[in-house]
Amino acid sequence: MSSAWLLPEHIADVLPARARHIEALRRGLLDAAAGFGFELVIPPMLEHIESLLSGTGHALDLQTFKLVDQLSGRTLGLRADSTPQAARIDAHMLNRTGVARLCYCGPVLHARASGAGSTREPLQFGAEIYGHEGLAADLEILDLMLECLHVAAIEDVVVDLADARIVRAVLAGVPVDAARLDAVYAALAAKDAAEIRSLSAGFPAPARQGLEALIGLYGDDAVLDEAVRALPDRAGIVAALADLRQLAAHARRGHPRTSVGFDLADSSGYAYYSGARFAAYARGASDAIARGGRYDEVGAIFGRNRPAVGFGLDVKDLAMLSRPPAPREPIRAPAGDDAGLRSAVRELRAGGEVVVAELGDSTGAVASAGRRLVEAGGRWTVAQR
Repeated sequence: MSSAWLLPEHIADVLPARARHIEALRRGLLDAAAGFGFELVIPPMLEHIESLLSGTGHALDLQTFKLVDQLSGRTLGLRADSTPQAARIDAHMLNRTGVARLCYCGPVLHARASGAGSTREPLQFGAEIYGHEGLAADLEILDLMLECLHVAAIEDVVVDLADARIVRAVLAGVPVDAARLDAVYAALAAKDAAEIRSLSAGFPAPARQGLEALIGLYGDDAVLDEAVRALPDRAGIVAALADLRQLAAHARRGHPRTSVGFDLADSSGYAYYSGARFAAYARGASDAIARGGRYDEVGAIFGRNRPAVGFGLDVKDLAMLSRPPAPREPIRAPAGDDAGLRSAVRELRAGGEVVVAELGDSTGAVASAGRRLVEAGGRWTVAQR
């Protein structure tokens, strides 16, 4: 029999020092989003499973905890991603005709851990723009993502750019079933040239040659010039490459310490994303610390197929990579009902000070405080210990 105090695998308490850091980041990220005009929404942890999994593909289904509602008998899910919820809010709760900028920050639950050291309870921060199909919305989301990393004091960021339209344009008009299409995308992600040659053996020459070329199209800006020569001359590819150039230039202008690279064969989330995609990496992190892009089909299931672009990150992961703020040195104050004392304590706390009442013990934060609230000449003042 296991001990009652042991938690499930990949679930952990967050203790005071780290909790303080995470909360400071959460507030800073929400303030950054508010500065761009994003409105905060707080979706529920629990929804009907059809709503949570709408338009998200098989991967999110596997990550979602499911249970039966004892009131209705319907299957419910504990959210594993808040993006579908934001799309539902935009489509049916706000129902605006123009642009809507929404942000959120709250826990999500994953049925499976993504890695050995990962949590199954990320604190997901995200920002979404609905109702604008132009590149300006993509540029704004990319800018906000980098600004959020700046808030966390993560400056030397590498941004990888890709675009879901490129592979789709290469395969346009090619009759291919879902299973083979999945295999093609998997081979592109693995940079497996032999598998691509095998899978595309019966494809028209432009598609076959384009897929083979994509495997080598990763690196710096020269990749975009090579893509013009190596890929079919199709409108979707031309538009995607032009957008990638603008996104890269925008990121560099606004955040000079940011490095930008391209991986045109990167097809992760291909069933979800509809346009430009980006992922941010930081020194010391084995995986992306923020991901985003355009996903115009996310609201289709809700009856409002609005253009959408956004990004998300795990605040807990961000806290592991950023420097925690120095804690405020507390002020010790005697316990009591003296009116002057209570007024002084209230004023100090209103000014952002931490004032801890002495409870007669000599341990913990109270005893370690170097400042003390003392009475002198009928006035309460802060004195250094």
